[in-house]
Amino acid sequence: MAELVGASDLLPVGEARARVLANRGARGTERVPLAQALGRTLTEPLVARRTQPPFAASAMDGFAVRAADLASLPARLKVIGESAAGHGFDGSVAPGEAVRIFTGAPVPPGADSVLMQEDTTLDGDIVTAQRTIAVGRHIRTAGVDFSAGESLLPAGTRLGPIDIALAAAMGHAEVAVARKPRVAILATGDELVQPGQATRPDQIITSNSFAVAAFVTQNGGEPIDLAIAGDDFAALEAGVLAARKAQADVLVTLGGASVGKHDLVRSALANEGMELSFWRIAMRPGKPLIHGRLGNMLILGLPGNPAASIVCSLLFLVPLVRALSGDPRAAEDPSEPAILGAPVQANGQREDYPRATLKQSETGLPVATPFTLQDSSLLRIFAQSQCLLVRPPYAPAAEAGESCRVIKLSAALR
Repeated sequence: MAELVGASDLLPVGEARARVLANRGARGTERVPLAQALGRTLTEPLVARRTQPPFAASAMDGFAVRAADLASLPARLKVIGESAAGHGFDGSVAPGEAVRIFTGAPVPPGADSVLMQEDTTLDGDIVTAQRTIAVGRHIRTAGVDFSAGESLLPAGTRLGPIDIALAAAMGHAEVAVARKPRVAILATGDELVQPGQATRPDQIITSNSFAVAAFVTQNGGEPIDLAIAGDDFAALEAGVLAARKAQADVLVTLGGASVGKHDLVRSALANEGMELSFWRIAMRPGKPLIHGRLGNMLILGLPGNPAASIVCSLLFLVPLVRALSGDPRAAEDPSEPAILGAPVQANGQREDYPRATLKQSETGLPVATPFTLQDSSLLRIFAQSQCLLVRPPYAPAAEAGESCRVIKLSAALR
């Protein structure tokens, strides 16, 4: 990759996302137990190994009967046995007979319907039907859900709870999924300490690395914590070496990506041989963002301010991790329509992502109201937000009630 962005240029957000996702192939396949497959992406289609249900099953508690026997009411039938789930009746139903049956139990041969127990009276081994019934009533036919040999979950499916249940019902104990991308996370800065450690008056507690690790885990990756590197080349180079030893697919650095004399990350990565794609983008918050490659390892250098780090994670890291996890929908636009709940000023050259509340309205579209405070260091405001308002470059001023686009945070942050 060549550095195509000069010191005075800002790369548009859309082009930056395209570059980050340019190499989006999944990193290999592995087979995992079904219980460990939540959130993973299938690399092979799943074909049903059995028919479900494998037999005609009762949908009610009642009596397996022949519908013709109930043509004249009241109809008295002899109960000849019982069919329960896992314990079917070993016999068949002849004219004038019935079998006590429970939900999920096999319907015995000869019976063609199930009479609910509420529509009967039972006296010893004689059941009296109080109403007629149609053929097939309250019976789940064999294969009504699916049949053996059907392909039900295509490759590229990101497995959710219902998919996991379906795969189990299909007879799969393990599945082929994209290997989890390994994402090394290196926080930088002499001012940072870990939670629980003593701090000097000029230090703060690191928080961005925890959010980034959660994003990685939530979206199918494996986070690798490289702790904190101080503001010197030796510490940064040691962090890069640790990421290489861990065989990371992606190295995420936090902080040190700007232009101050203590912002050494870009220079340290260049010294290690990074091919730089870009490092400044036209967005707020989050302008100083590094993207490049170091051998087989992708580089994503996020800003140090918490809000900027989280916004950049949402826009760049999350789709990258999903792409490397094999998700074919990773590059889809995450924004959706909404209505402004307050006026907003005209925007400048950088795409803006104000944090905002989001409430349902009678119109059907939610109402997004940005917070007054939007400083990129504020975490509490982010925790109170339900969405990011998307303000394109040079967007004109807009009034409350006008249309807008938002990125919901419910799925991404909660």
